[in-house]
Amino acid sequence: MEKNFKRTTVTSALPYANGPVHIGHLAGVYVPADIYVRYLRLKKEDVLFVGGSDEHGVPITIRARKEGITPQDVVDRYHTLIRDSFREFGISFDVYGRTTSDVHRETASAFFRKLYDKGEFVEKTSMQYYDEEAHTFLADRYITGECPHCHAEGAYGDQCEKCGTSLSPTDLINPKSAVSGSQPVMKETKHWYLPLDKHEAWLRQWILEDHKEWRNNVYGQCKSWLDMGLQPRAVSRDLDWGIPVPVEGADGKVLYVWFDAPIGYISNTKELLPDTWETWWKDPETRLVHFIGKDNIVFHCIVFPAMLKAEGSFILPDNVPSNEFLNLEGDKISTSRNWAVWLHEYLRDFPGKQDVLRYVLTANAPETKDNDFTWKDFQARNNNELVAVYGNFVNRALQLTQKYYDGEVPVCGELTDYDRMTLDEFKDVKAKVEELLNAFKFRDAQKEAMNLARIGNKYIADSEPWKVVKTDPERVKTVIYISLQLTANLAIAFEPFLPFSSERLRGMLHMESFEWERLGSTDLLPSGHRLAKPELLFEKIEDETIEAQVQKLLDTKKANEEASYRAKPIRENIAFEDFEKLDIRVGTVLECTKVPKADKLLCFKIADGLENRTIVSGIAKHYKPEELVGKQVCFIANLAPRKLKGIESQGMILSALNNDDTLSVVTVDREVKPGSEVG
Repeated sequence: MEKNFKRTTVTSALPYANGPVHIGHLAGVYVPADIYVRYLRLKKEDVLFVGGSDEHGVPITIRARKEGITPQDVVDRYHTLIRDSFREFGISFDVYGRTTSDVHRETASAFFRKLYDKGEFVEKTSMQYYDEEAHTFLADRYITGECPHCHAEGAYGDQCEKCGTSLSPTDLINPKSAVSGSQPVMKETKHWYLPLDKHEAWLRQWILEDHKEWRNNVYGQCKSWLDMGLQPRAVSRDLDWGIPVPVEGADGKVLYVWFDAPIGYISNTKELLPDTWETWWKDPETRLVHFIGKDNIVFHCIVFPAMLKAEGSFILPDNVPSNEFLNLEGDKISTSRNWAVWLHEYLRDFPGKQDVLRYVLTANAPETKDNDFTWKDFQARNNNELVAVYGNFVNRALQLTQKYYDGEVPVCGELTDYDRMTLDEFKDVKAKVEELLNAFKFRDAQKEAMNLARIGNKYIADSEPWKVVKTDPERVKTVIYISLQLTANLAIAFEPFLPFSSERLRGMLHMESFEWERLGSTDLLPSGHRLAKPELLFEKIEDETIEAQVQKLLDTKKANEEASYRAKPIRENIAFEDFEKLDIRVGTVLECTKVPKADKLLCFKIADGLENRTIVSGIAKHYKPEELVGKQVCFIANLAPRKLKGIESQGMILSALNNDDTLSVVTVDREVKPGSEVG
């Protein structure tokens, strides 16, 4: 049974203050959140829209170190850029805070301390990498080395960005500290963990039974995590940038950013409303809704609720409408490769066209699956929909009013059956749009709003007032009157989606009041009401403008390709005696097969001149097994055997790896005897 709430707290995921915001963030989180909040405000519901910057964590410290500035300098720069871009784009936060504020530091510390005092954490001691030169424990991203899967250099301790494999620091071959360049050692350290396994039973009931209305992607991902069994998750880490763990003996330890960041929703509310913030977070009659991308589902549906439940006085989220990802021109958006359309650059390149991007991102919203943004589609939707449908209808209705009635709404005459049919077509628009917005189906809701303009265009085209005015001027008054009512309805219906255009349209209509409750009404503009001089609501975007944006992306792609082909730096010199220890030989591939349940592994049977040997190599993505049979390959013969997927690998096949991820096995240019030494 649906519960009635007195108010709604809406949060949007805190963007990470390590770079600007791009269209993927907008489509996934901020545009749908803003549409929903504007809709609730139009209905005169009590709603609070909370946003802010996430300003702690390792990537910020890495950027600061690279640039020779402080982490605070980094977050100050990007917090300001993100906040100002959101404001100019019309994301209507009630508060946009930051996690480096004093209020947040106090709130997060108090939250941790309450859970600590209640015994909600478990303490664990583990072995982690430590940099003896820098005298610091190393976070995963501060450890680099050779990927054990694709053997690319420079893999991080949490992921290889070449092959995408998730890693642990101990998986890396020849790990090095990104701080000093030295080889780290394993050292004992203590941390606090939130025992998610303790919360599994109630989370399973709360999500899987009580919230079956959640989007399929959210529900499915939560079910997958719960079915795998939840594990304790660290809430602290060894780092010097963050909120210190407020416990005696925790020197050099800070709150893990995933624990600290969601508390930012609460602290930002507290900063805005110091006396009444608890109403928005603790009153059971408050509805809590999180807008996030799919990479944040587990934190907002499992981890943060477990934190709130453990604390004991907070409400839990009622819905978490997460979107999938938006791609760009058929490729995944990547901040590291600069493959993105950045919001601050869009606002500079397309001044006054905030609503065009809002419209396109909503029309292509990745609500149920990943979707794609292309500049050609952006142009087509602007020219063929905003200009040719919405803008065209509004302009015709207003220009005809100006031409025939000097900008004054005429008196409605006797209605024909066609008039009544047209009025019937849009009288239910409020119910349709509301039903879709309440279900977080923003893409379909915007279509319903645009349908009003389609109805209007057809009505004017069919009625032909420019012809009828000569024979039946009274009939034209009715046609223009109905067209103007449709126009006024458009100003209301599009307000949540296209706020800048709606404001301009209301100005042209001299609409002082635009109550959501009156959406669908046929008397929004009374006879005799005077309109302002009409202006074009939208303008065409020409080919050269789009070509410039496409060229910018092509230039980015070319620069990435050129950078990827640059040779990596030569490693440190080694003694000749060290090289002599390697026994590199040539062998003939007798058999080659894929290793079951391992996408990257091939199993080789190689003739080495003595006895056949087995070698497992991670090159399945680069070669089909049959391509390698009969080839003579170079391999390290005296490498200690290692088990991979239960198969003992007796050596390593040598290959050359380009920085663009293509790989070529090292062979000989003429046939030699199996077992021939390479030197």
